[in-house]
Amino acid sequence: MSDNTLIWKTATEIRDLLAKDEISPLDLLDSLETRIAEVEPKINALPTLCFERARDAAKALMEKPKEERGTLMGIPVAIKDLEEVKGVRTTFGSPIFADHIPDKSDLVVQTLEKNGGVVYAKANTPEFGAGGNTFNEVLGTTLNPWNQERSVAGSSGGSAAALASGTAWLAQGSDTGGSLRNPASFCSIVGMRPSPGRVARGPGGLPFSNLPVAGPMARNVTDVAMMLDAMSGEHPRDPISLASPLESFSDAVKAQRLPKRVAFSRDLGCTPVDPEVAKICEEAALRFESLGVKVEEAHPDFHDVQDIFQALRAEGFYMTKRKLLEEHRDKLKPEVIWNIEKALDYSLEDFTRVQLARGAYIQRAVDFFETYDLLLSPATCVAPYPVEQRYVEECDGHKFDNYVEWLTMAYTITLTGFPALSMPAGFTSEGLPVGLQVVAGPRGEAALLSASALLETALGHATAVPIDPI
Repeated sequence: MSDNTLIWKTATEIRDLLAKDEISPLDLLDSLETRIAEVEPKINALPTLCFERARDAAKALMEKPKEERGTLMGIPVAIKDLEEVKGVRTTFGSPIFADHIPDKSDLVVQTLEKNGGVVYAKANTPEFGAGGNTFNEVLGTTLNPWNQERSVAGSSGGSAAALASGTAWLAQGSDTGGSLRNPASFCSIVGMRPSPGRVARGPGGLPFSNLPVAGPMARNVTDVAMMLDAMSGEHPRDPISLASPLESFSDAVKAQRLPKRVAFSRDLGCTPVDPEVAKICEEAALRFESLGVKVEEAHPDFHDVQDIFQALRAEGFYMTKRKLLEEHRDKLKPEVIWNIEKALDYSLEDFTRVQLARGAYIQRAVDFFETYDLLLSPATCVAPYPVEQRYVEECDGHKFDNYVEWLTMAYTITLTGFPALSMPAGFTSEGLPVGLQVVAGPRGEAALLSASALLETALGHATAVPIDPI
């Protein structure tokens, strides 16, 4: 039986109802199926559905004693179309894999299902997650629920749009250049990039790579913490995976630990930012002062971020996609081709220099967090842009060199390996969402989530979603 009022509840409220046996996972699936029929044609966030599989999983879960149903206890979870789900069409947003149905699930999916998540949909993504706008030739374009003429960013754009429009309570995303944080910013939800290894993923061809990570997305910080609890843990097939901490992330949020000293930067010293976006984020960051926290203008030395990130990104694309370029060049979008071939511009000496530079870069960031507990900044340099643009070409008079440079605010933090999230900061004069990036020090997820939840309450934007697409 569908109960449409369930759509408007938070994931933690839903879990409490499940724990009291006031609802079942099947009720939740019925509600989602009804809501998807209402809004999905307007935004195209969840183009692949697997409700039959989900109901089978839900029924199996319900046969277990309540204490064995895991952290999520049967809450439905949307999975980004970059992660394989056994028996469910997984395209990676590419015509090359338009008909691909995997025979096994990614470790991310396995962990979520083991901890009580019920997979019911695949969320749209750009081809191989490349680019900050969620469109592809297989499944089309995802539109922003706040304004369907605007982008949802990317690459976890389908996940963010589903959360904002009430077709998901929890959604999984992944992040290299900001793919969890930029869509969160554009859709007024919360997207968190954990430390590398916090969420086991793969198995993949580059098991020691620490730029891409998987992470949680939800409508508020408390829900994100609960989902991260359900995603975390070691796995023997992921050699960099970390053990779950003794204190759960949900308990860290409940502890309500304030930071003592916070830094804010309008631009991290390395990228242009739209003045209205910067102002909204600065005002949001300064709300910490109403909680008794000192906020100062400061940031680490990130001067060589472009040199390091562009080289490492190109290296990753070349190693994982070179064969696809050789065999299917005609099916790859130009941005992906450019990113693969860019690696050919670098010599062994270049990659040596870049790796050493990244080592120094990380140490400067560690030094910074010996003084400050958190670093706050805009999550991205602009508000949601017209969806027909493939990417942002310029900002505040500066023309970007390539299709990913506009994402600098996010990937500047990616290179540190530190946990970060985007949370709603406010809205532009046009009513478009703006996200605040909050960063903690090494493996500082607990401090990040606890402080962000307190700031979220002070700002009061967490109840802005879900919305009916307009």
